[in-house]
Amino acid sequence: MATFRPFLIGFSLLLCLPLAMVGCNSSERGVAGAGGKKTLRVAVIPKGTSHEFWKSVHLGARRAAEEAGNVEIIWRGSVVESETGSQIEVVKSMITMQVDGIVLAPNQKAGLVDAVDEAITEGIPVVIFDSGLDEGPEIVSYVATDNFKGGQLAADRMAAAIGEKGNVILLRYLAGSESTEQREEGFLEGLKKYPNITVVSSDQYAGDNATSAKEKADQMLQLYGDDLAGIFTVCEPNANGTLAALRNAGLNQKVALIAFDSSDALIEALADGSCGGIVLQDPIEMGYQAVKTLLASMNGETVEPFISTGEYVATPENRTEEKIQRLLKPEIVE
Repeated sequence: MATFRPFLIGFSLLLCLPLAMVGCNSSERGVAGAGGKKTLRVAVIPKGTSHEFWKSVHLGARRAAEEAGNVEIIWRGSVVESETGSQIEVVKSMITMQVDGIVLAPNQKAGLVDAVDEAITEGIPVVIFDSGLDEGPEIVSYVATDNFKGGQLAADRMAAAIGEKGNVILLRYLAGSESTEQREEGFLEGLKKYPNITVVSSDQYAGDNATSAKEKADQMLQLYGDDLAGIFTVCEPNANGTLAALRNAGLNQKVALIAFDSSDALIEALADGSCGGIVLQDPIEMGYQAVKTLLASMNGETVEPFISTGEYVATPENRTEEKIQRLLKPEIVE
């Protein structure tokens, strides 16, 4: 099982600061709505805004707000997931706006600590989702996939796809991304059950986009392609780039690709045998639960320090099942 030491922090009630101070309790904020009822403003800050995954998270967040009836979602994020500085600036701008709460997916587990701590000091409660935060700030809760378990599921699927023997590559994402690091560790741990599988490379980073991932995959295929049985990629852009590299090299039917998160290209690859499996999250549920958990805490309810939104595996055999179809191509905010 995964360990969540960096972010399973005990949560406590925020102290109510005097109204004369900038950081008043969030219940004193909000904006006046119809009939004098306050509308709470919740900032939802993803790692980035370009990938389909985050558009589905946005939809889930909006559904939670609509269900509550008096909540406005402020959706802000940089286009590129590696822009930690930009994400910090978004958090700080939400503090300046004095939003009532923040739901954040940190793109760097250490880099966002100070900004989150500043928000909490200003009386703004924070829920972390998707990817964890280093120890320090007293966050409300952490809402995410059990990414370590997801990595273990990827290891089992890899073993099934290659007959439990052969050379494989783990292609990493970015240093400091807690969610993908958990997937990477889970995958390596899971492969220990299979003595005839050898990890020939596990220290290469593919970056935050399909172009850089393809370049890295091209390099790996040149080095190991003749004797390679499989590649595990830990996020959507990495999988898309690696798939393109495998197709260009004519190895898409020879080397098993196990992906984490879906895309149109990967769904097609699952159907034609170019992808051996996809570990799936539930981004709509993640966005929904993150906002719902924040609102419950703001309402004085006790919430769990970690809330799992589930892990699933799509295979060529189960890809047409209703549940898998929904997770392969979740709805998005257009």
